[in-house]
Amino acid sequence: MFTGIITDLGRVVAVEPGDGDTRFTFATSYETSEIEIGASIACNGACMTVIATGDDWFRISASGESLSTTTMRHWTAGTRVNLERALKVGDELGGHIVSGHVDGVGTLVSAVPEGESLRLLFDVPEDLKGFIAPKGSVAVDGVSLTVNEVADRRFGVNIIPHTRDATTLGGLAAGDPVNLEIDMLARYVARLLECR
Repeated sequence: MFTGIITDLGRVVAVEPGDGDTRFTFATSYETSEIEIGASIACNGACMTVIATGDDWFRISASGESLSTTTMRHWTAGTRVNLERALKVGDELGGHIVSGHVDGVGTLVSAVPEGESLRLLFDVPEDLKGFIAPKGSVAVDGVSLTVNEVADRRFGVNIIPHTRDATTLGGLAAGDPVNLEIDMLARYVARLLECR
């Protein structure tokens, strides 16, 4: 489990394709000696398992499923990535409950300055539009955000200067793909209604 509060802005330093799986190595400011092999780290919102660490890096192995359902297939050396360590009992829950299971890939439509903030408008896959509601929560590339407005397949959020600087969201350009995770509560409500 995660909170959607990004704790490091990492960078891909190596991509090693294999037979179905691909290994990604990330530069990080985390104290990697404290990261156990098998630990979970959300990488742009996708929960991944650490398979190796070094002085200032860690490595994960992404399955074909992860590559096909997230933006990871587009990552190359130099790609900046939002990182979050798994939630521990007793940690502050500053964002919302995020599972690290990406539901789909959306697209940035526009980024418009609004005062000191930046208003981002996203387009979502048709099958996810019913799960996003005004004042609800959504994780975009692993960042916990509050939805401002919704219109059919589009939703808007505002990000403050801190979020713009501390995550990859401030560097997005129109047309860029993003990982989306809908609010867990919305997912379960939809499932309960489906079973009635």
